Amino acid sequence: MRQAYRTALVTGASSGIGESFARALAGRGADLVIVARRADRLDELARELVERYGVAVEVVAADLTDPVERGEVERRLREDPVELLVNNAGYGAFGAFAEAALDDQLRQIELNVVALVRLTRAALPSMVERGRGGVLNVASMAAFAPSPGSATYGATKAYVAAFSESVHAEVAGKGVHVTALCPGFTRTDEESEAGLMWLRRADVARAGLDAVSAGRALCVPGAQYKAAFPALRMLPRPLLRAAASRMWHQAAGSR
Repeated sequence: MRQAYRTALVTGASSGIGESFARALAGRGADLVIVARRADRLDELARELVERYGVAVEVVAADLTDPVERGEVERRLREDPVELLVNNAGYGAFGAFAEAALDDQLRQIELNVVALVRLTRAALPSMVERGRGGVLNVASMAAFAPSPGSATYGATKAYVAAFSESVHAEVAGKGVHVTALCPGFTRTDEESEAGLMWLRRADVARAGLDAVSAGRALCVPGAQYKAAFPALRMLPRPLLRAAASRMWHQAAGSR
């Protein structure tokens, strides 16, 4: 059964796909809690959404890698539950793991995994109790293939996809939908056109919201990525590793 969400909390809402989630949900009549580090950008977005759609928008400026600030968002989810949680906030760093700053690698894990798990745990019990709700976790196509040059990022997104599918199975039949959204390359500029390998962020957000509303465990937006997805699942891992390694060394050699 499809669900129409009347309230939603969106992380990483100040730009990119997160902003598109907020716009799409407001357009569907949902009252919002929008979370990101930059209060000024959140305030600007909130004013626009209130004026354009007549919805209520609460701004929460928080760095989700900070345990204290993240704890406030968790408390907000427990004490004033929403019908939909969109775990969109994420961070990726590019470069060889042996040469990359360790702090950057750990920050990716803290934001992409720890924050997502903690917010999901804060939101989910009330959804199960009410027999209604959704959690949309933004993973990536990087979850399904080796990602040299972004090893930690790819690993965090693999965690998100596996975690989401498992929790989806746990709450099946309880009126709660948990979905992993796995986009490929996505334009962060709202005005940019889609291309051969590039998706528009508004299309990605819309696909994810439709998927969680319909109760699908996994969403791969874009015809080109839908076509590639079965191959990623079926190709032998040594072949995938060899192809990824070759692409990485070619890219590294060109710099």
